[in-house]
Amino acid sequence: MEYRELYEWGVCRLREAGIEEASLDARLLLEEVCGTDRNYLLVHGEETVSGEKKDSYADMISRRGLHIPLQQIVGYQEFMGLKFAVTPDVLIPRQDTEILVEEAMRFLHDGMRILDMCTGSGCILLSLLKYSNDCVGTGCDISEKALQTARQNAASLNIEASFVQGDLFENIHDRYDFIVSNPPYIPTDVIPGLMEEVKDHEPVEALDGGEDGLAFYRRILDCAGEYLYPGGMLFFEIGCEQAGDVVRLMEKAGFEEVTVCRDFAGLDRVVYARRCG
Repeated sequence: MEYRELYEWGVCRLREAGIEEASLDARLLLEEVCGTDRNYLLVHGEETVSGEKKDSYADMISRRGLHIPLQQIVGYQEFMGLKFAVTPDVLIPRQDTEILVEEAMRFLHDGMRILDMCTGSGCILLSLLKYSNDCVGTGCDISEKALQTARQNAASLNIEASFVQGDLFENIHDRYDFIVSNPPYIPTDVIPGLMEEVKDHEPVEALDGGEDGLAFYRRILDCAGEYLYPGGMLFFEIGCEQAGDVVRLMEKAGFEEVTVCRDFAGLDRVVYARRCG
């Protein structure tokens, strides 16, 4: 079968399965199988694809048709210019979360100590360590399976970091210059209405933020001051409608200089503040 013909077949199958980005996903999966780029379809669309690659592509299309996320099918996701392994045990790194990393980098100095709460794949912590010098980083997560993925990512990126299993600060004993976190923040009753790719294939414990979506912000803020040096900073990713609530929670917890940042779509996405003193 020709390259272009196989691509068109994949698009058709994904459209039948109700995949919104059928054309894009069909192309990305074909490029993954064949080791090609986006120009190959235009320039070499008449080339024949081997039976082995055709079978591999058909399997990927079948899995994507079941609404399994593309990133879980190929096994990785690009984030901050780095490649992170992705499994069903971690949230898929998203472009919006890069805003959190970029804002933290504005204040990050060489040699700082960083704690990443609810680290998941480790994408936030490892990106900060990659783009700084001599910083020390710890990632914490309640899921040991998530931490296995984070350790794998640290090893593949050749970045030294430590990872601790525990319920938030349960097994954290040091102090830090920065605490960064993309905690679960989706209200419980909203989760059943999410896309199948999210609600059925990403870990619900990394999504569910309790009745109002703010449970983890409250719990982290209850203790964060004890684990930050005076003047240390706390960075949160938030849901786009949560800025006002999170700002009030941070101010109530004694944090100063509370700032809200927007994402590429103009939606509130990050809140950060400094511990007083």
